Amino acid sequence: MSETVLTEDAEKRLRDLALLVYVLQAAGFLVGLTWVVGVVIDYLKIGEVRNTWLETHFNWQLRTFWLGLAGMALAWALMIVKVGALIGIAVTVWAIYRVVRGWLALVDRKPMYPALV
Repeated sequence: MSETVLTEDAEKRLRDLALLVYVLQAAGFLVGLTWVVGVVIDYLKIGEVRNTWLETHFNWQLRTFWLGLAGMALAWALMIVKVGALIGIAVTVWAIYRVVRGWLALVDRKPMYPALV
């Protein structure tokens, strides 16, 4: 599959949008609702980044949200047996790592992972 080439303006606009989602995810550690706003933006715009290096960032952001949500649900469910807090801390650290790693790769204009050939 060949990579789609975006115009310079379109790439900048979509790159800025991906950056906005990383900012919303980072803010989500203080204000949880911004995570939802970020995921909505990703789903609304992912079609515009198909087959580009930016698609890896949108997918990375979506996976971070959904796996983080599942991890936190597990943490809450296991609060009764006293290990939920540890799982919640681990999920939070993992999510921080993913937001920082994604943000840095985006600033360097690098995909999150190589395209599957």
